[in-house]
Order: sequence, then C-alpha cells, then structure tokens
Amino acid sequence: MAELILYTRQDCCLCQGLEERLRALQPALPLQCLDVDGDPALKARYDLTVPVLAIEQDGTRRELPRVSPRLAGPRLRTWLQENGFPGPGV
Repeated sequence: MAELILYTRQDCCLCQGLEERLRALQPALPLQCLDVDGDPALKARYDLTVPVLAIEQDGTRRELPRVSPRLAGPRLRTWLQENGFPGPGV
C-alpha cells in the first residue's frame, strides 16, 4: 500500500498548511509526517526545502513536485492522482 510522507518542521506555516489540507481529504489518506530537525541526515537534505511530499510504495520513496499552497480539497486530490499517488480514496 502506498503512503504519503511529509517532510516538515515545527513552526513552518507552509508545512502546517499542507499537513492540514492533506488530513482534511476524505477518505483519509495514509500520511506520515517526519520532522527534519530530529534527524541530521534529513535536516541536511531538506533543511531549506520543507515542506516536501513523497510517496513510499513497495520500499521505494519518490519525491513529488512542490505542492502549490493554493491546492486543497478536490484539486489537491486530483494533483495527487496526476503525480502517481495510488492510495485509497485518491
């Protein structure tokens, strides 16, 4: 099963906004949020680029293009489909 991975950090308004919009989608999508500040390797890779959204499926993780802060609801769901997220309800 595919899962969305959101690389994020505390006090990041773009990160919080994207997480809220993803969690608002119904039916709920499998979403894991990873705080880049808690892992030196993640911080080195994503420090200046959060939020970053990725798909993990069959042990492979693939980063998605940057999500527009204006995408929400049905438009965000369509964007996920167009970018290869095969999760339930998408």
